[in-house]
Amino acid sequence: MADDDRETFTRWATERQQALLRLAVLVSRDHHRAQDLVQEALTQVALRWRALQDGYPDAYARQVIVRGNISWWRRHRREVVTDPAEHLEHGRTTHDQERSDRRLALDRALVSLTDKQRAVLVLRFYEDLSERETAETLGVGVGTVKSQTHHALTRLRESSAHLALMLEDLR
Repeated sequence: MADDDRETFTRWATERQQALLRLAVLVSRDHHRAQDLVQEALTQVALRWRALQDGYPDAYARQVIVRGNISWWRRHRREVVTDPAEHLEHGRTTHDQERSDRRLALDRALVSLTDKQRAVLVLRFYEDLSERETAETLGVGVGTVKSQTHHALTRLRESSAHLALMLEDLR
């Protein structure tokens, strides 16, 4: 990599690393795996930096993260039971408690989704990608993105009255 390319890549990677880590954590639900996914994405972008720097390095990095996570859960498919309530702190205000309750309900509901459904929701609503961009990132058709979004939102609505109200507010 030439010095100019190294400098522009380093600047891009420094600016985007935290956003990529947030995406990876949301998709993988595991901070350590998320760090590995981001490292792999940055490595892959660095290897292709000359071609990507004038294009869409963010899109390529997101694709590496999401597909890397899909590959991981295909190899390690098993259910992991967690209780987000274990991490609840004491001594919060009523407003903080309500926000925590909503967040815990969302966390529990997200755990109930399949990995593909969770990835679709994160890309569509957190990363604000279009259906087409989400389909390209996941390597599936737009129809699959639409159906996975529908099934995931239905599952979220059914899992909690709090979430049903929150999802209705989004409409």
